[in-house]
Amino acid sequence: MPFYGGEELATVYDEALDEGFGLVASNVAEPNVMMGLVEGADRMNSDLLLQLSGGACKFAGNGDPVAGLKAMGTYIETIADQYDIGVFLNMDHQTDLEFIEQQIELDIPSSIMIDASHEPFDENVATSREVVEMVEAADSDILIEAELGQIKGVEDEIEAEEAFYTDPEQAVEFVEKTGADLLAISVGTQHGVAKGKDLELRPDLAHDIRQALKDHGLDTPLVLHGSSGVQPDQLQEMLKHGICKVNKDTRYQYEYTRTAYDLYRETPDAIVPPEGVEDARDTFFNETEWSPDKSVFDPRVVGRDIRARIADVHADLTEVSGSAGQTLFK
Repeated sequence: MPFYGGEELATVYDEALDEGFGLVASNVAEPNVMMGLVEGADRMNSDLLLQLSGGACKFAGNGDPVAGLKAMGTYIETIADQYDIGVFLNMDHQTDLEFIEQQIELDIPSSIMIDASHEPFDENVATSREVVEMVEAADSDILIEAELGQIKGVEDEIEAEEAFYTDPEQAVEFVEKTGADLLAISVGTQHGVAKGKDLELRPDLAHDIRQALKDHGLDTPLVLHGSSGVQPDQLQEMLKHGICKVNKDTRYQYEYTRTAYDLYRETPDAIVPPEGVEDARDTFFNETEWSPDKSVFDPRVVGRDIRARIADVHADLTEVSGSAGQTLFK
């Protein structure tokens, strides 16, 4: 199916709220991760929500985020057309209003997450509302996600030393004033690597936020950021309370590098000359009897391994999140 917009994504979120599952929103910065994610989602008949950060767009565009968004957007759309699932794109942790305006003009993303959570409440409301109004003025169906509360850790060069839990009644006020389509809440997760520590998750708080919203007639999907260290049983408990978008980034970054490391660690003699042989890479070993093995160092070899590993990881995550078998587009 083709790459879909906000109207179709909203339908998926409605179904997720009704059925109690979540979409694993997966960050990408280059094609191998993206290809693996699509393959894993298709295998499990799960719709797929990809994410690009501002940093990922700059990386893909050689420093130009708009060029990167265009390039990755075209790539995603072209590959998505080969599969019978819904594929969507969310712009993750956006802080540059000029870049957001360009995203809306290009009409590439399905949704945009405006992150003004580091600002005081009133400024967060004002900035988030401004982005909602941008979309309304453009008569676009792009969904807007906003964040209330702050999640500890580093995400796309934005660092927070402390975490602040989201207040349920303040969440109601925030959604009513901003008109945001989705609300990212702070309930004890953290961006980056969990470092083996037990996360102090508050599923009770997610329940209270969900209930407060419903009491005010708001059926707003909730979002869990910083979930790479959250264990399956913890995640499934959170999904019971209106969480229907779960962000994953660090896990895929690790799997990418670990997969490459494992391949090259197992075959070092195919890459690096043995002791006693000159490391004459500048002449490509023209005057040595040893030469590297192209069947190992060709980037496509490790690229295929990375795609396969990412596909397996994402397939497992769709089962944990309950989105496996839930595609609306077959």
